[in-house]
Amino acid sequence: MPRDFNSESLSHDPIHGYIPFVSKDGIPDGEVSEQELIDHPWVQRMRHIHQLQTAWWVFPSAEHMRFQHVLGAMHLSSIAIERWYESLVASSSNVPSRAYVESLVRLSALLHDVGHGPFGHFFDDHFLDQFGLTHEVIGSAIIQQELGDLIRRVRRNPNGRLGPLEELDPNQVAWLIRRPSGKPQDEQGHPAWLKKLRSLFSGIYTVDNMDFVLRDAYMSGYNTKAFDLSRMLHYSFFSAEGLTIHARGLPTLINFIETRANLFRTIYFHRTVRAIDLALEELFGPTMLRLFGGSDGQPMNPLEHLDDYRRLTESTFLVDVQRWSRISDPELKSLGEQWDALISRQVTWKMACERTFNFHAGQVERTSIFSEPDLVEKRIRATLPANLREIELRIDVARHYHRPSGRLPAGGQNFLLDPAIGTPRELHDDELFQSLPTSFSIFRVYSKDHRHDTALHAAVNSILGAVADSKTNM
Repeated sequence: MPRDFNSESLSHDPIHGYIPFVSKDGIPDGEVSEQELIDHPWVQRMRHIHQLQTAWWVFPSAEHMRFQHVLGAMHLSSIAIERWYESLVASSSNVPSRAYVESLVRLSALLHDVGHGPFGHFFDDHFLDQFGLTHEVIGSAIIQQELGDLIRRVRRNPNGRLGPLEELDPNQVAWLIRRPSGKPQDEQGHPAWLKKLRSLFSGIYTVDNMDFVLRDAYMSGYNTKAFDLSRMLHYSFFSAEGLTIHARGLPTLINFIETRANLFRTIYFHRTVRAIDLALEELFGPTMLRLFGGSDGQPMNPLEHLDDYRRLTESTFLVDVQRWSRISDPELKSLGEQWDALISRQVTWKMACERTFNFHAGQVERTSIFSEPDLVEKRIRATLPANLREIELRIDVARHYHRPSGRLPAGGQNFLLDPAIGTPRELHDDELFQSLPTSFSIFRVYSKDHRHDTALHAAVNSILGAVADSKTNM
């Protein structure tokens, strides 16, 4: 079928070049175009939430938003299906048409971040967690309740049209974007081909993390070509077991994992980024009560107030808090003055010392004393000179896992095909991390100034020495 340029538009992207999508023009009445979903207020909201939750305050060029990222992930979905659809059909039964599969993963990628709140994952940890929610749970609800009718009427993507009897299922989109729970009921009722597609969203390499590694590296100035995307896609395919990479592509996958880890070390976990997070954490609770609290003085559950949640973005958030310092209410005025200082990058917390701990296969991170910040703080204070034991301190532990330590549920795990063996087998830590740690933690001590850095270094070194001695004597 010749390409229909009348119903296609292009968006230019610095990472992927031209990103095609189906526009409103030239499609039959009753159909919904991809553009209508892209232009929907829920998706346009992503223009007002930074991709790098607070790192944009540290890296001046990293001003990109989640909107650019979801378009990039949508585009990568098409590239992946172009490469992998035939192997999906060969390894599964009753697979829908390529157009159906491609539209399904394109819309899942476009909508996978739709549930994010201001400051991204920070919002999950410091607001949604009290309701037992994540942005993925909220995103699934938005897809099913707010966007479901539109999704059902999408009939085409830039590369093809759905079959006459095919209709996209919003429940499948909502299921794909949610992280596997490991519970058997999570997998029930879903066909094998759909479970395999979940690896495009949950696994070692996904359309989400392949895009954000390229995009964040480029926009932050870390690297203009962070890893070899084409080679990784070329050597990947679906086998009966799931998403599989040929042994020839394994070095590229390892390079991707290493690059992603380096982004965490140098960008996401930068000492000033984490200092801003500490300051933000102190302000966030009382601020959210004012911005997203009910008449009873309690925070509102976003699932019960989706319309209000749609209007809560970083743009509205930062505009509102900057008004408070000029308000007569003393509590709000004080909160506003603290926000004025943070927005002006008057960061109150200064890094005094830092240690990085790597954990290899077979090692458990929680066996390290530094996985218990409260205990470490008590030991540091006890080790400091008596006149410094009450100084203001904050302990920060930033953790990154190259891959989950346990086996992922169906659709999340990845497989390796070694020609010498002939059948795919699950990728294990020892193959991926022979020269890399499976995880690392960056432990930092922050104080209000640098006057006591030497004493804090000595206290941390003393604790490290005590831990080493205890292990030697075991």
